[in-house]
Amino acid sequence: MMNLFAQDLIAVAQSPLQHWLTTLPAQLETWQKEQQHGELPKWLRCVAQLPKIEPQHVSLADTVTIANENASEGEQNRIRGLMMQLTPWRKGPFDLHGVHIDTEWRSDFKWQRVLPHLSNNGDLRGRQVLDIGCGSGYHLWRMLEAGAEQVWGIDPGQLFMAQFMAIRHFMPAELAARAHWFPLGVEDLPELRAFDTVFSMGVLYHRRSPIDFLTQLRSQLKPGGELILETLVVEGDEHTVLVPGETYAKMRNVWFIPSTKALLHWMSRVGFKNARVVDESVTTLEEQRATDWMQGQSLADFLDPNDRSRTIEGFPAPRRAVIIANP
Repeated sequence: MMNLFAQDLIAVAQSPLQHWLTTLPAQLETWQKEQQHGELPKWLRCVAQLPKIEPQHVSLADTVTIANENASEGEQNRIRGLMMQLTPWRKGPFDLHGVHIDTEWRSDFKWQRVLPHLSNNGDLRGRQVLDIGCGSGYHLWRMLEAGAEQVWGIDPGQLFMAQFMAIRHFMPAELAARAHWFPLGVEDLPELRAFDTVFSMGVLYHRRSPIDFLTQLRSQLKPGGELILETLVVEGDEHTVLVPGETYAKMRNVWFIPSTKALLHWMSRVGFKNARVVDESVTTLEEQRATDWMQGQSLADFLDPNDRSRTIEGFPAPRRAVIIANP
């Protein structure tokens, strides 16, 4: 199983992140022995059975697209059948040789809100980029489109890992060699202080200790680096923090949802500089919805049917903000 990460570990050794090797191989070995999901072998078999098709065209734009016009109907059916075994698909969209994966989230909407506000007008050329809680890795490919040298995703979700590997399977070797994914949480990272850019999108409210989480984010950035934090927020002053009950929008693992002013205060307390809110918007039913590739409940089911401005529990409907800061 360790050969799953062999090329990625070589990439670590050849990058400015070599000191990560003091902990990473042992963590992956422990994961292999003790933490694998029972369904993972089935998901990896799906990836292994995907057809090998030489890409004629690759686009890392809003729909991440890999295409060969000569892909047969049989190959398309095989791709569709195997990818359907990796549902639910949450982050995307993707198009693989004519098979369109319409994910629950139109993650391109989020990227369009984030990209214009990155330093250098969204140019990530030459950067080592970390995406914490990267899901299927959709945004990793968008970061490569923006010029990143190497992109590194971490997420404990092993279905997401299989989805990432399935997309990478179809990518040209040059792109595949620059995108990496490890089954880790942020708490598994040492203080690397080596990344030029760190993204954390949709994670903060899932953490029991948001202050510790912000400290962990800061400890991954090199001096002069940049954090892009995207998270749920509520309206209010610097003392406003929503602490939901058992669920928020039917999510059970939501702990703290601060106002942007409270969040900026937290970030200042842990040492971030120049923290600023660059976007704030209410999540729409066009951005998050059920599809053939995610047939469970989605945003429409999480809102009060008589008042779309409230969740089913009576809280303010999901509002998301993008904050950029420096360590």
